[in-house]
Amino acid sequence: MFTAESIQSRLRQSPFTPVRIIISSGQTFNILHPDLVWVGAREIMIGMASKRKPTFYDQVTRVPLMHITALEDLPSPSTAKN
Repeated sequence: MFTAESIQSRLRQSPFTPVRIIISSGQTFNILHPDLVWVGAREIMIGMASKRKPTFYDQVTRVPLMHITALEDLPSPSTAKN
């Protein structure tokens, strides 16, 4: 199980590497900017990026920490373009 501290630590890595959060239902969330995730004691809130301003959110999804099954690194935007 992931803890709030482990999630927060991953999001604060410098430089930030985009990450995919996988939950027990199989649903995935691609996190391309760390400001779109808020870490709480028992859950995280994931902001769905706005198409016009990708560091702003349009919707928020709450995910209990106990349902997070994996974190996977995604290619960074600069790597993906090469």
